[in-house]
This record gives sequence, structure tokens and C-alpha cells, in this order.
Amino acid sequence: MSREKGKKPEEEQQQLPVKRRGISAWTIIQWFLIPLLLVAALGGGLVAGYVILGKREFSDVLLWSTWKHVYDLVFAP
Repeated sequence: MSREKGKKPEEEQQQLPVKRRGISAWTIIQWFLIPLLLVAALGGGLVAGYVILGKREFSDVLLWSTWKHVYDLVFAP
């Protein structure tokens, strides 16, 4: 018989249920911080590419027509 020393069969059957861990504050911060940083990096890259490399005005970056034009140039048939 392979039974651990000091444990009776009754004790083996009456184990406490496993407690679930709660959501920590760091997990909640990650859920909001990581997507926010990704959007900020995308915006920073768009501005850097258009203003610094393209030598255009910053106010043009915020116009929808600018990005529609860029999309049409990239995906033109």
C-alpha cells in the first residue's frame, strides 16, 4: 500500500477547495495601458513619417482627406 505517512484516508478526501486568485491592479492596468501605448505609437509614427520625412504641415496629419489620399495612392489599381 502506498500511503503517505501521517495522512489518514479521511483527511485525503476532505481537502479544502482551491482558492481562485483575484484580478490584480497590474492586470487591469495592462488591459488599458498596452492598447493605449499601441495607439500612441501608431499616431507618433504617422506624425513622424508625414511631418519629419514628408516635410509637410502638422495640421495636415489630422485631416481625413490626407489619409484617404495616401490610401488611394497605396491601393490604386
